[in-house]
Amino acid sequence: MNPRTPGARSRIRTRTRIRARGRGALAALAAALLLGACSQNAVSAPPAPAPSAADPLPATAPTPQGLLLTADFGADTVTFVDPERGAVASVTVGRAPYGLAVGADGRAWVATAEGVAVVDTRTRVRVALIPYRTGPVTEGEYRGGGMGIALSPDGAHAYAGVNVPGTTGVLEVLDTARREVTAVVPVGRRPFDVDVSRDRAEVYVTGHDSFDVTVVAADSLSPRRIEVAPYGTGGGLGYWLKPHYAVVRPSDGKLLLPFEGERLAVVDPRTGRTGIEPMTADTHQHGAALTPDGRLLVVGTGAVRPGDGKGPSLTVRSPDGAERVHPLQGPHEDVAVSRDGRTAYVTGGHTRDGYWNGITVVDLDSGATRRLAAGSRPLGIAVL
Repeated sequence: MNPRTPGARSRIRTRTRIRARGRGALAALAAALLLGACSQNAVSAPPAPAPSAADPLPATAPTPQGLLLTADFGADTVTFVDPERGAVASVTVGRAPYGLAVGADGRAWVATAEGVAVVDTRTRVRVALIPYRTGPVTEGEYRGGGMGIALSPDGAHAYAGVNVPGTTGVLEVLDTARREVTAVVPVGRRPFDVDVSRDRAEVYVTGHDSFDVTVVAADSLSPRRIEVAPYGTGGGLGYWLKPHYAVVRPSDGKLLLPFEGERLAVVDPRTGRTGIEPMTADTHQHGAALTPDGRLLVVGTGAVRPGDGKGPSLTVRSPDGAERVHPLQGPHEDVAVSRDGRTAYVTGGHTRDGYWNGITVVDLDSGATRRLAAGSRPLGIAVL
């Protein structure tokens, strides 16, 4: 193949990148084994602007539809955010909240370090904090406790991925009516994300540090591991090229996991087979979401090392594979989509250093962006 073609250049650059990581970096990788990926050499972000403070919501008024809810990893709160004006209210939920999921009944289920908090978003009150069966609760980026969380389509169960420092994680299954943990299932290391199939039959847990997705049968709770490692696993815990977040494609139930703005892993949870499709953003990627019309949104956090990739971005990928890449200012983590599918909301909290306290609002038609100051290191986000 002609090495001057774009495809050849991409493959040559990728092979060179992987070889470079393997040479002369053993000492750095040994140190990184103690920490895991996604913590070093972060891109420093400029501070978020400080728009005028929004008027707080009256304590007795119902929460308007269309507000955003963020999990504030840098505090013990969730924050209600008006997409036009910024933060309007906060509720204390528990230590270092990470992911959240909101049901049709208006209750938010928030994965904190201590347990799953239940928030009535209409009255803005925490109504429960359900402790995990698994510990310990720790501090910092690699803390123990809840990470990804999802609700079953019927709202009967919440599924929380719980990180257990130094070993494999677990999936804790909660009965939402009884508000208690009913089962614990072993899964991969650092469960960044949890997703549920549309038919409620399976739960998918993305294990960041184990290069895998664990498929859990919702009835028997039997787990089945699928390795997802398009770059291989040779770098071990210190490797950067790991899975982070997934989405379930409605058309066929396959899982979409983006890697490095170069490769999209398409995983068939029934067969365990993984196909690879090319991506174009060339940036370390984290959060993902789907629009109502089937477009895939992927958050790019920036180059892992200076000169080794492009800056932060939001990729908008059509079902046919065509992509538009919108630059962002500074690192970001996760993304949610407005009900009409025209606007994306991208959190600036980020799991690495370099985060900022706010949300970038992206017009998906024009690519225009604006920033809102909101929350404290916001990670998870949902549209109410």
